Amino acid sequence: MTHIDTNEALAVQRSISSDTAMQPMRVLIMTSVEGEREAVLRGLRQSSTNAAATKLEPQAESVSSQPECTETNHTVSLPQLHFDVVLAGVGSAAAAVHTTRALLASPMPYDLVINAGIAGGFKGRAEIGTLVVASEIICADLGAESEEGFISIDKLGFGSAYAAAAKPYSAHLAKALGEAQLSAVHASILTLSTVTGTRESAEELLARFPEAAAEAMEGFGVAAAAEAANVPVIELRAISNPIGPRDRSAWRIGDALRALEAACVVLKEVYA
Repeated sequence: MTHIDTNEALAVQRSISSDTAMQPMRVLIMTSVEGEREAVLRGLRQSSTNAAATKLEPQAESVSSQPECTETNHTVSLPQLHFDVVLAGVGSAAAAVHTTRALLASPMPYDLVINAGIAGGFKGRAEIGTLVVASEIICADLGAESEEGFISIDKLGFGSAYAAAAKPYSAHLAKALGEAQLSAVHASILTLSTVTGTRESAEELLARFPEAAAEAMEGFGVAAAAEAANVPVIELRAISNPIGPRDRSAWRIGDALRALEAACVVLKEVYA
């Protein structure tokens, strides 16, 4: 996968002369389903800059599915920022397709792509309600099985399962979330086509990726599309459940959506 120099991209984006009106920074946010998109939009539309003190309305303990994705933008425009929030669908393949379509359909180029949503968190690293900003986006199941264990696509020599998150953006966001008194970590996020549902699988993932804090299903697909378009990309996740034995009773989707909403209150201040 081709990587861009995100430090250079950030510098170029901000290198507009003082006597020229700065155009709003354009950000494309991809969420997998409608419930996540609604949480993102609520956060972006809030006027408070203190996310931790913002009163958030309780949300249902479910995320509505969207059987057919659409590239119709839900837009939030501010003086220095323009956000388009678009459905990516579930899974890396759908996310790559719909992110590519959104990038190509835009009349103006984007400065940043964000994959935002909820996720599972590794116990002791990202508890329920914690926000995780990806330091690296890793397609954890891209490779081959063998008697000796999993062989990554990197070792097979067919490409890379690693996508670099745009560090100037991701580090800045992680710091800002902490300063807003939100629980946040800056760590690797795994992308998997099959959600982890056993203790053994969770332990195997941690053995291969000891730096990981969370897993979801779309990040690598969004990153692949963004990198192909030479646009910086980051991933933002709110933890809804622990990674391990599948237990629906332990899921706290409402808490995760509220955390995601609070994060997006901060998000619009970070890049202004």
